[in-house]
Amino acid sequence: MTTTNASHPTHTHAPRMLLHEVAPDVQKAMIGLEIAARKDLDPTLIELVKIRASQLNHCSFCLDMHTKDARRMGESEERIYLLSAWEEAVGLYTEKEQAALALTEAVTVLTDGFVPDAVYERAARSFEEPELARLISLIVTINAWNRIGVTTRLFPGAYKAHA
Repeated sequence: MTTTNASHPTHTHAPRMLLHEVAPDVQKAMIGLEIAARKDLDPTLIELVKIRASQLNHCSFCLDMHTKDARRMGESEERIYLLSAWEEAVGLYTEKEQAALALTEAVTVLTDGFVPDAVYERAARSFEEPELARLISLIVTINAWNRIGVTTRLFPGAYKAHA
């Protein structure tokens, strides 16, 4: 259902389905991909990539989850808040993080149907090839999770970051 409040549409809804209950084998396969993609990547970088892709995909469930996880790992509020404007937040993100965020945006949006050479080359300069392969896999994985969350209308709030 869509309602209007001060000319801004808002959506009120319940989840359409709990995919993990309906198709547990798919959930298990996604978790396997997630584990493989994360291997040897910096945990802070992982959460920044997941938050940025989730912002672009408007996945509130994943945004809730990954901002909580990032905070639990000690990520600053400032870096989380400014992530959507990372290119303008000079000095807050390392070159490696910036390269990963640029690649995340290119892979997530694919507006021109491809990842620009300059974006890929920047990432290739910042990451060793095995690490870059995992980063690409991580970006693909969070995009799949986002699409599941948005399509099935998972809603934020219930996720608790584990200690």
